[in-house]
Amino acid sequence: MREARLELFVAGAGPAYTDRPGATGAAYLVRHRSTAVLLDLGQGSFPRVAGELDPRELDAVVISHLHPDHFVDLVALRHYLRYAVDPPRRVQVLAPAGLAGRLDALHDEPGFTAAALDCVGLAEGPLTVGDLELEARLVTHTVESYAFRVAAPGGERGLVYSGDCGRAADLAPLIHPGDVLLCEVSFGPGPVPAGVNHLDGPAVGELAATSGAGRVLLTHLQMGYSDEATIEAVRLRFDGPIDLVEPGSRIRI
Repeated sequence: MREARLELFVAGAGPAYTDRPGATGAAYLVRHRSTAVLLDLGQGSFPRVAGELDPRELDAVVISHLHPDHFVDLVALRHYLRYAVDPPRRVQVLAPAGLAGRLDALHDEPGFTAAALDCVGLAEGPLTVGDLELEARLVTHTVESYAFRVAAPGGERGLVYSGDCGRAADLAPLIHPGDVLLCEVSFGPGPVPAGVNHLDGPAVGELAATSGAGRVLLTHLQMGYSDEATIEAVRLRFDGPIDLVEPGSRIRI
């Protein structure tokens, strides 16, 4: 089974703003064999991605939702592909509807995105990227937000990435027994303020316990919340391995 395992590299794990030195926006690189897929590409994460692999080797960038802390470094990727590579290279971007228009509007330049990025609209269901099998599912956050399960064909475990999610139950259908759950825990030990579509430790712990997840990787923790208290809030409900990831973390799935 060794051949079927995934490798996860955390290029960024931060929320929209933080006081953590070195923190960058959400960006999670998943590799299997020769396939490399990037889940989100938030602010400041491109340099760490580029230090891990040549961005030309990306088979796809998959964007969970259209908040800038999950996609704005597509600008840096676009520039790299257009100006630093000879001949210029293109990369596929799977994203909610409207991504290209937002990047074009940011630069007041129609066609800015399409110069190097091939944007394809996401929908719920399975898709294949190289040697990886993905499943997308809508979750409660923005009008169109997705969580993903990523797996190698024949692999014993997959990786379920929550994106930003305000209802833990939305993630449960993606989780197979033994899967690794990479989950936002924006509000630490909790509670989540009323009307805010994010998760806290108790919700993540309950989800992991009831869904049969094998391991929990916590991410997207807002400033002002304790790492230790957040992990403990998950541990009170889930007795498996729990880690708070940070930029540079490497995990074999």
